[in-house]
Amino acid sequence: MVGLAACECIIYDAHSLKEKRAVLQRIITRLKQRYNVSVSEVDYQDVWQRTKIAIVAVSAARQATERELQNALQMIDSFPEIERTITEIEWL
Repeated sequence: MVGLAACECIIYDAHSLKEKRAVLQRIITRLKQRYNVSVSEVDYQDVWQRTKIAIVAVSAARQATERELQNALQMIDSFPEIERTITEIEWL
């Protein structure tokens, strides 16, 4: 089962693309290290306070995939410098 979570986020304290990318790099690196997921910024690359992150997990059972995605989304929520606004989950 393949699960895709696409979440739009706001980074309030970023005042440049360099600051935004520093925050995103830290979050993406920790997600990849801690969970069995692939992560990438997929939209708003040139906007310095907004981003869209795609998280993909693959496993044999839907429950395992959903658990990985939910854990990854909770980790994003644990970072104080970023706020998750819109999240869409798709099953492929």
